[in-house]
Amino acid sequence: MEEEEKVRAEATEIISLFPVLPKLVVFDLDYTIWPYDCDHYSKGELPYPPYPHATGITQALKDKGIDVAIASRSPRPDIAKSFLEIMGIQSLFIAQEIFCSWTPKTEHFKGIQRTTGIPFSSMLFFDDDYRNTQAASRMGATCVLVEDGVNLEKLRLGLSTYANKFANPNRNQTQQHD
Repeated sequence: MEEEEKVRAEATEIISLFPVLPKLVVFDLDYTIWPYDCDHYSKGELPYPPYPHATGITQALKDKGIDVAIASRSPRPDIAKSFLEIMGIQSLFIAQEIFCSWTPKTEHFKGIQRTTGIPFSSMLFFDDDYRNTQAASRMGATCVLVEDGVNLEKLRLGLSTYANKFANPNRNQTQQHD
């Protein structure tokens, strides 16, 4: 818990560095918030801890008035929501588009936009699947590909990329590497 508060404080500092912030940050779940496919497990107990920075980052975004949402292709939303509840963060997400799909997350983002009214251009998206980041980027979201879960470094990269798109609107909106 102490480490989580440390991450939350550092994430809050990082967020404060940027004058232009997204209105909504969207997270994938599997391999972005936690290091596994949740549908391989049962409700009630996390098989392994989430990525170390995931909870602190999510809480810091909410602390700074930035809404958060989920776009997940998990075929077991009941398990995903159970894991979020165990982590103590399920109630933080204003939109939870968790459903199985064999295509990139276009429908997930349309659902998030319908629920929130926030334009795609005001969204920042973290996902471990290149196809999903490309699809969301084509819709107008700023995207960050994460290899080992969301972390403070990727948060900084995402916020920087988002802020820079307003300085240079023609710049590519998907960042893969630092």
